[in-house]
Amino acid sequence: MIRVGIADYGMNVYYGGLYDYEERLDAIKKIGYDGLERLRATDSADAMNKAVMLARRGMSFATCGETMSVEHSIQWTAAFGKKYVWVSGLMGASDFDGLCQRTNYLTEICAKYGIHAAIHNHLGSLVETQEQLETYLSRCPDVGMILDVGHLGAAGGNVKEIYDRYYDRIMAIHLKDWKIDPENAVWLGKGYFCALGKGELVNENRYVVEESVRRGFDGWILVEQDTHLREPLLDLAESRELIRSWGL
Repeated sequence: MIRVGIADYGMNVYYGGLYDYEERLDAIKKIGYDGLERLRATDSADAMNKAVMLARRGMSFATCGETMSVEHSIQWTAAFGKKYVWVSGLMGASDFDGLCQRTNYLTEICAKYGIHAAIHNHLGSLVETQEQLETYLSRCPDVGMILDVGHLGAAGGNVKEIYDRYYDRIMAIHLKDWKIDPENAVWLGKGYFCALGKGELVNENRYVVEESVRRGFDGWILVEQDTHLREPLLDLAESRELIRSWGL
């Protein structure tokens, strides 16, 4: 079953942080989302408390964040019955070889707990371009993928090709749209991320959603708008309505 949630990085940037967990959950539920991607906690009691807050609202989450340690992320993710932990942001590698070496070790540890490690392709990272992503997936055969449509599209990659070729390795999907605007660029002098349907990647996002529905994708599709130029809930509500028009 597909669940539609929010990868809430952009909300946190706009507001300056997450100040009230329950307020955030109520706000995104009201506009039609099933939960947040990462449950971030300071200790196991905090993780359980936040999981209960979500469950009481009929909501859930995809994975646990790395607030305390990678080990805790793995353990909590497995304990809550979730599928994957992030690679990007967890490894601290400064070169591609080191990232691959550390990733392969991480996938071994995750396998012990019955979960997967998943790479999040990202502008300005060691796995930015399509070539880098494909090389990385080849050298790390057991790693999954958090396919980020926006970062791959903005880096010049072919989203549809990557989606089709590596569908079986996709753990979760980040939908985002990208506005090319060098004069008002927020990201790497190229442009900024915007609400779905307002940028250059509307066709790629629609393809990913419709194909995921058709194939019976069993995972999270997460709206992530890294840059909000107005109240985030307005953008996120518009994005949710567009996803509904695509059949989800």
